[in-house]
Amino acid sequence: MPTLHTPLCDLIGIEYPIIQAPMAGGPTTPDLVTAVSAAGALGSFGHAYTAPDAMRADAAAARARTPRPFNLNLFTAWVPAEPSAEEQRAAVAAIRPLLEERGLPVPERVPPPYAPDLPAQIEAIYDLRPAVCTIHLGELSPAVLARIRGLGIRLGSAATSVREARHLESLGADFIIAQGGEAGGHRGTFLGPWEHAMTGTLALVRQIVRAVRVPVVAAGGIMDGAGIAAVLALGAQGAQLGTAFVVCPESGAPATHKKAIAEMDGDETIVTRAFSGKPARGIRNRFTELAEREAWPLLPFPAHAKLTAPLRQASARAGSLECFSAWSGQAGALARPLPAGELVRVLVDETCEAIDRLRAASGG
Repeated sequence: MPTLHTPLCDLIGIEYPIIQAPMAGGPTTPDLVTAVSAAGALGSFGHAYTAPDAMRADAAAARARTPRPFNLNLFTAWVPAEPSAEEQRAAVAAIRPLLEERGLPVPERVPPPYAPDLPAQIEAIYDLRPAVCTIHLGELSPAVLARIRGLGIRLGSAATSVREARHLESLGADFIIAQGGEAGGHRGTFLGPWEHAMTGTLALVRQIVRAVRVPVVAAGGIMDGAGIAAVLALGAQGAQLGTAFVVCPESGAPATHKKAIAEMDGDETIVTRAFSGKPARGIRNRFTELAEREAWPLLPFPAHAKLTAPLRQASARAGSLECFSAWSGQAGALARPLPAGELVRVLVDETCEAIDRLRAASGG
């Protein structure tokens, strides 16, 4: 294999500066994560919705298969308060026809809990001591951050703006994940309106690299080695890829989700709050079109995610994308359904080839 190494690799104990994105909700199976890590990149579990016992089971499965590092990722922007009865009635009424079409129960309300117990998840992180823990949709308290770092766990945090990156660095993040507007899945914005934090990956990465001292990992729209080489040229020390790994055979994404990504030609995605109450980029479908056309009232995240879960699950079981949250970045058309370990090796080769082309173009 060619040599492709940056200081980030030494920081988190990996061979190549490639991170498989921690996609919550099913794609990041132990098979996927361990195949990526075993190939020399960083495999990541998306544990946003995962109970502590299941987090422990995933970590045990990973350690039984490879001694290489892996990442456990959490969401921190939970809203525990129950929405008002009026808000719940309006949100239920909006999706009632879709529930009834599928013979699904129509709830009278959407009661808590809406998400796993975050303090219990954090305790699991303390116990499991993964090589890396990454945070999305917010921040952790200084005390929690200090304890995580005191246990020797490297901490990465997602930023969608220079302001967020500087803030996360000031709290003690070991590296910043610069999430450009092209990225699939939930936007990581936590300071200011998300609409003001849709800067593209190339523009965002270069600005964050200049604004912080810690390593920067680029994320959003990166699908091949040319994309990785591009962000390395901008000063990033690594690249995080999500959609590229969704289509791998080890991914737990439904076959219809993988097929939809494979059939993209570039303009099928939309940023929508319709599935969870938080903005997220995914493939347009009947659900997103109805939500947009009818201006559905939405509950706050993650209460709205609980409300729509039966529809999303029923669509997946039926092999349909009509009401499924098929998260994808804007460059899904470049996806290749390779085994995860092989994809890592191809990405490394492509990156080195792209770097060689740049050297040749400069006369080097």
